[in-house]
Amino acid sequence: MWRKLFPLLIPCLILSFESSSAQESKSKKIVRIGVTQSFSHPDLDEDIKGFEKALSEEGFKGGGNVTYHRQNARNERTLAKTIAKKFIDLKLDLIHSIATLTSQAVVNDIHHIPIVFSSVTDPVGAELVPQKSHSGSKSGTNVTGVSDRWPTSIQFEMQTRFFSKAKKWGIIYNPGDPQSLDHIKELREVSRKCRVGLVEVTISSSHETSQATQFLAGKVHAIHIPFDRTALFGFEGIAKACNEKKIPLFVGGTSYVSRGALAAYGLDYFHIGYSAGKKAAQILGGERPGNIPWESGKKVILVISEKAAKDQGVIISPEFLKKADRIIRE
Repeated sequence: MWRKLFPLLIPCLILSFESSSAQESKSKKIVRIGVTQSFSHPDLDEDIKGFEKALSEEGFKGGGNVTYHRQNARNERTLAKTIAKKFIDLKLDLIHSIATLTSQAVVNDIHHIPIVFSSVTDPVGAELVPQKSHSGSKSGTNVTGVSDRWPTSIQFEMQTRFFSKAKKWGIIYNPGDPQSLDHIKELREVSRKCRVGLVEVTISSSHETSQATQFLAGKVHAIHIPFDRTALFGFEGIAKACNEKKIPLFVGGTSYVSRGALAAYGLDYFHIGYSAGKKAAQILGGERPGNIPWESGKKVILVISEKAAKDQGVIISPEFLKKADRIIRE
């Protein structure tokens, strides 16, 4: 009987050996990932940590079977393009591009290597994904990723609950920034829903932020700074004026709480990177990037500054202190 079965078992043994060898070869392969960061920032550093954590959980570990080639464009467009060209020569398995500048550089120049972007505010406007695309869409290209567009409505609703005494809110923005106008439109809509008034002050330069804040003193009960690069660049001037005039200051980005805001209900950048890392693991596992939907960051955290509250004359309710994910005390 065994003599009859033995010839039949040989091909099975060979196939089993070949399959085992293929799996062993795959596990020994060193995956090469290019990481290009637009500039240095604590949020983007958290993004990187989340990305690498997610890959590590899926068996792709730095220092083991993954080699990371890390680059920083220092907010220079020419350097971002140079990094993209360097990545082509490195023959990478995947690229992780962080923030808009470097993501545009690699997406424009590289079409044969999978790209996972993260911390990009407007992937459609930046032309990383097809026009009229939306969060949850598939690009159909070599690109997928995670956007860090501020969830303006959710943020403002939380802030009106946090400081329910405020019936008039001041906002400062640059009408010349197309990206901010979309957030301002959303703010107007949500303010009507929350039954509070908005007092809008426009600026054209970050040097005007302090003066704009002074103008709002006595006219509003609190100030909310939306996603507007001009206003955020001059954030210290806003915070200083709010401390002087005792105006509670709220913002959408959590990193600005340590710079003088009373509170922020903002995106968790570690989770943004983590979500992008999960997409990267799918790609390294054989999925096409164009079949993996790009999305917006989902996890939002509450950060409160007791120091800023004291400086701005606000007593924070115990309810919100309990809800806080992070409290800055000094």
